[in-house]
Amino acid sequence: MTVTRLLDQDRTAITFTVDGVQVPAKQGDTLLTAMLTAGLGHVRTSEFGDGGRAGFCWMGACQDCWVLVVGKGVRRSCTTLVEPGIEVVRR
Repeated sequence: MTVTRLLDQDRTAITFTVDGVQVPAKQGDTLLTAMLTAGLGHVRTSEFGDGGRAGFCWMGACQDCWVLVVGKGVRRSCTTLVEPGIEVVRR
């Protein structure tokens, strides 16, 4: 899946870490938006063996985009805002 940012190019650039790799984002992005616009392709791997998952509802109603945020536990990437330096582990 490829997501392209069309608006808000002028928001402040920040970085965070996904699986030990620095990822660019814009202030105000959700983890899901930042991870997909950075070209990561998915936010987690399905525990049922059907590959990478990139979110289902995109509004916080399901569990398809859960990621582990170091020090904060499991969070929905579609409703969690990126913070500079945050560390994410895909599951």
